[in-house]
Amino acid sequence: MAVSTRQALLQALSSAGGSYVSGQQLAETLGVSRAAVHKAAAALTAQGYALEAAPRRGYRLAGGDPFCTEAIGDYPAPIYLYDTLESSNRTAKLLALDGAPHGTLVLTAHQSAGRGRLGRRFESPAGKGVYCSVLLRPEMPAANAQTATISAAVAVCRAVKKLCGLELAIKWVNDLYYQGRKVCGILTEAGTDLESGQLEWLVVGIGLNLTSTAADWPDELARRAGSLYPGGPAPVSRAALAGAIARELLALCPGFDCLDEYRARCFVPGHWVTVCAETETYAAKALAIDEEGRLVIQRENGRQEALRCGEVTTRPARTE
Repeated sequence: MAVSTRQALLQALSSAGGSYVSGQQLAETLGVSRAAVHKAAAALTAQGYALEAAPRRGYRLAGGDPFCTEAIGDYPAPIYLYDTLESSNRTAKLLALDGAPHGTLVLTAHQSAGRGRLGRRFESPAGKGVYCSVLLRPEMPAANAQTATISAAVAVCRAVKKLCGLELAIKWVNDLYYQGRKVCGILTEAGTDLESGQLEWLVVGIGLNLTSTAADWPDELARRAGSLYPGGPAPVSRAALAGAIARELLALCPGFDCLDEYRARCFVPGHWVTVCAETETYAAKALAIDEEGRLVIQRENGRQEALRCGEVTTRPARTE
């Protein structure tokens, strides 16, 4: 059975909107035998689709969590899909060094050594989240790389809104929150031309908790981590959501012109925060996000600074 038959069957059943389609009608539409339709349906079931078959009624698509390239949908660049990886970013960086093109998408069901910012471990429970990396090759100075991280945060928010109907909030610079808990982290890594200062490639890694629960994380994470649909089921497959996120990010590249939307979704300005910088930790008032995506803060001595990087944590409200 050709992959094209499987994909054509998926498209036909998806178009039916959950209604049954007879095996004979499917065979005629696809230009194959009914035996080929049956074989294609079995293959889709094995990939995680919830297909129902009923005598004299035919087949219908009832949902499921298919983890396959067909579920991603139309995509303009190569897709690499794995059951498990050490890290999707690590694989994407190796592909970048090997000349993989702009837009290459790496998607895995599980990471054995997922990483977050500052070298922290990113927990990636198998089958319960979206763990993907997108390779970008924008023509821009390395100093502007943070705009890609900002755009990735917006891309995730847009995709989740479209496919799940949920609104996410952003904590500067790259964490996404839902109902007061962190549900997504973003790690951007770059390769640069040292002579020109231009980017050669960017790898944007995204880890989004979809159906994981507190039992899936260490105690220290369970207190602050969350997911979109704890315990499941989710109304969208992991692969479909990964594809939607990647397409949203590619649509923003290379201009990355979404700072106003990022600002509107970012809940940090206006709050007192604890800033953890390389050499010190201090309290400050978060004022705004400037035109370069930096967080403008005011220290307790009144001095203002613009942070390009660092870790901030919102603090309880205080009187001025």
